[in-house]
Amino acid sequence: MLKIENLSYAYGKIQALRNINLELIEGKITAIIGSNGAGKSTLMKCIAGLLKPEGEIYFEEKLLPKGMPHKIVQSGIVLVPEGRQIFPNLSVTENLLMGGYCVKDRESGINRSFEMFPRLKERKNQRAGTLSGGEQQMLAIARGLMANPKVLLLDEPSLGLAPILINDVMKYICDINEQGITVLLVEQNARKALGIAHNAFVLEQGKIVKTGKGSELLEDDSIIAAYLGTSKIKGKTSK
Repeated sequence: MLKIENLSYAYGKIQALRNINLELIEGKITAIIGSNGAGKSTLMKCIAGLLKPEGEIYFEEKLLPKGMPHKIVQSGIVLVPEGRQIFPNLSVTENLLMGGYCVKDRESGINRSFEMFPRLKERKNQRAGTLSGGEQQMLAIARGLMANPKVLLLDEPSLGLAPILINDVMKYICDINEQGITVLLVEQNARKALGIAHNAFVLEQGKIVKTGKGSELLEDDSIIAAYLGTSKIKGKTSK
């Protein structure tokens, strides 16, 4: 579905990504985990057309243009960026309308958003900047869904949220995937990401160093030690 071949990107002399090769499976949740500075967000920006990397990105067997984010959205790939990046002075409804700029029937999209996120409907005329952090993340995801994506890119959706809200966000991601939308999830909360991912990649210093099913990586000793903050003892994990 989405295939990346030999992708590299540098910020000046700093090499952020090094020969990335990966493929998303249609209809599945794929997670990318790694520490700060591993290149996760850079990879998402490359896919979304916000950066011009070396290498190729194919979607539905067609080569995607580089540095043309509007074309990427029109093709069916939408990024929900790190930090939410909503429009704080616009209302909830106006934010949603901005997300559906390339869609003819935006009213149906708004209705679907309010059905999935009833709390947003209650606050539809409220300025987005006055929403709580969890509500802003709901809005950011709903705004991304307004473009009717085939692939939804989620960059650190749990960032800055309380644990109970993180659980809610992960449930929303699963609900979105059950609607047939392929999800690429970048997440520092490795335990939560691997817990819902069908497949996962581990990114370190701009390189993919490990791949596998989410459930398998949750039991991998090296992943446990590096990202889960636990040690494995007699088949179990302990803090």
